[in-house]
Amino acid sequence: MGSASTDPKDDRIEPLLAADLEEICAIVYSRSGMVFGETKRYYIERRIADLMRQRQIQSVSSYLSILRSDPAEIERLINSFTVNETYFYRELHQLSCLSNSILPDIIRLKQPGDRIRIWSMPCASGEEPYSIAIWLLENWPLVDAYHIEIVGSDIDTAVLRQAVEGYFGPRSLSRLPPDLLARYFEPEQDQQQRLIQDLRESVIFLKGNIVDRQSLTALGRFDVIFCRNLLIYFDEAAREAAARNLHALLNPGGYICLGHTESMTRISQSFEPVRFPDAIVYREAKDT
Repeated sequence: MGSASTDPKDDRIEPLLAADLEEICAIVYSRSGMVFGETKRYYIERRIADLMRQRQIQSVSSYLSILRSDPAEIERLINSFTVNETYFYRELHQLSCLSNSILPDIIRLKQPGDRIRIWSMPCASGEEPYSIAIWLLENWPLVDAYHIEIVGSDIDTAVLRQAVEGYFGPRSLSRLPPDLLARYFEPEQDQQQRLIQDLRESVIFLKGNIVDRQSLTALGRFDVIFCRNLLIYFDEAAREAAARNLHALLNPGGYICLGHTESMTRISQSFEPVRFPDAIVYREAKDT
């Protein structure tokens, strides 16, 4: 069994044995649906080294023993493996589609004052659900006529805590026009900006695992779901499980927005594509 370097500044460990790497990948897959393996060895070893250093553990075997018995350590493991590349106003064409096409279609079956529920999954540190809130305030004239509820979910509990706090740096904010920065953010130290309190309170953040139906039961159902750039990290079985759960959480007549490289029709027959002027999105197939 390999052991970690004794130098606290050195984040390397000796190469994981094949059985150790397989066990770690199996844990990550079973808890998240994310697929890792030998081709990601360097990525995995760096993260295991970080976790071991945080726990002041020098033996891989000792760390694995903790991992097998401590749910909190499994949570830290999953947090370390998640990919949280995001920024405000990402894939702007889908936000345009939301205000120009999706919501006008949804409100045909609603009355003023009715609730419209929008879910961002995975939401990472909150840029996407907060972007939805800002976009609707700026671009949908009927935003005050309906009770809009925005929910952000992620399996990574660390980034959810960041989302609730609402602090963002230049990278996250680089796509926002200056007037929106001035209107919705307050300058902080170290080039950080904090979203104003009214906007922070407009989004609900809840932990959720898209491949675990039980973890999603408390979320309810939604009229619009943004699930962008997540399914590309899954294998076929995990994508199918995610599609079933998305279908179960979507209200009749609701829409799902995926990343530009993803296609729901390749995964599930329960959805059909809808071509709006701004974007291709998905809804429940009529024959399901």
